[in-house]
Amino acid sequence: MLQDSAPLELDDAFMQDPHSVYTRLNAEGSAHRVMMPPGVPVCGGLPVWLITGYEEVRSALADPRLSTDLNRTDRLFAQNEPDRNKRGAFSSALATHMLHSDPPDHTRLRKLVNKAFTSRAIEKLRPEIEQITGELLAALPDEDPVDLLDAFAFPLPIRVICLLLGVPLEEQENFKSWSKALVSGDSPAATAAASTAMIEYLGDLIERKRRTPTDDVLAALVSARDVDDRLTETELVSMAFLLFIGGHETTVNTLGNGTLHLMRNLDQWEALRQDRSLLPGAVEEFLRLESPLKHATFRCATEDLRIGDTEIPAGDFVLLALASANRDPERFGDPHTLDVRRPTGGHVAFGHGIHYCLGAPLARMEAQIAFGALLDTFPAMRLAVDPEDVRWRTSTLIRGLHSLPVRLNCP
Repeated sequence: MLQDSAPLELDDAFMQDPHSVYTRLNAEGSAHRVMMPPGVPVCGGLPVWLITGYEEVRSALADPRLSTDLNRTDRLFAQNEPDRNKRGAFSSALATHMLHSDPPDHTRLRKLVNKAFTSRAIEKLRPEIEQITGELLAALPDEDPVDLLDAFAFPLPIRVICLLLGVPLEEQENFKSWSKALVSGDSPAATAAASTAMIEYLGDLIERKRRTPTDDVLAALVSARDVDDRLTETELVSMAFLLFIGGHETTVNTLGNGTLHLMRNLDQWEALRQDRSLLPGAVEEFLRLESPLKHATFRCATEDLRIGDTEIPAGDFVLLALASANRDPERFGDPHTLDVRRPTGGHVAFGHGIHYCLGAPLARMEAQIAFGALLDTFPAMRLAVDPEDVRWRTSTLIRGLHSLPVRLNCP
């Protein structure tokens, strides 16, 4: 059936508490007409189909009729809103990557970086990740409260992904502000400014690696561009951007969201403190309960298709609610409750199908190391604010906190 009612706007109330909205929508079906917030670059104010049910989301993630191709979606955005560039649209110089492409381009681009992110390759980084984690925790200020996001959860994955990409330590400071502006900026102008700054920086870094090759993932991509001609210059810059954002935002939000829920459920914190063998499963539970991405990247229907009992016309945009799928009561018992002993598996926090998160092994390892170190170093850590006072970043993509004030050594 087609929905004729006015679309629900994904406003700030939704950003702060999406799960109550998902719960209400799920009771009505699996496909819902919603309106993107006006301030979102490129797609602000456009109607989309929001898919919420677990089975429907998982199936749609692997459906080839739902295209992520940037050229296709950009043309349709232009038809719906010809003046989108006046609003500081997100630059295609950072968006021409594998998450915004379909096969065969997607297959070609993903093959270039697959080897660097296998579980075996990531395991070799364990000693360096443990060292970075220890250094950051040792450097935390003695005074309380401490913003755990700013002092630990943000710099840890930034340093790790910059290690992989070969970004000098002294040049990493700007990446946090760029990432925040690009993923959940306060305005299209802020997004555009961060986009321009990052394009310039990555272009300069690539040129330096051309002149003086290094042993890292970005240098290997430069070689693939220059020697084998397997990607364009724009794809090279976009791939570097994607690896940074993908390797950074997922872990930041997993650490912040997981810590918040542990502080809200101290019996679960104590269970992990007593039994570290629960940590791998606990990380999967954090990913399920408060997925670091609320939604997958935009899809566009290439033909008429049915999702649940709803007919979606060709050319319509589709937004897949990963966070809703991961709390679907039809798939997960007591879905709104944190249970570090819950049987693992089944969540779609990292997606499904050909766009399954390349950095999943890295994010899992970082999270396990980070939470283990927090439990060892600050077993009495507690929230320094009322849980209801924390604020979530305004983004239709990610689910992450603005800050997370904690007291590290509560009596």
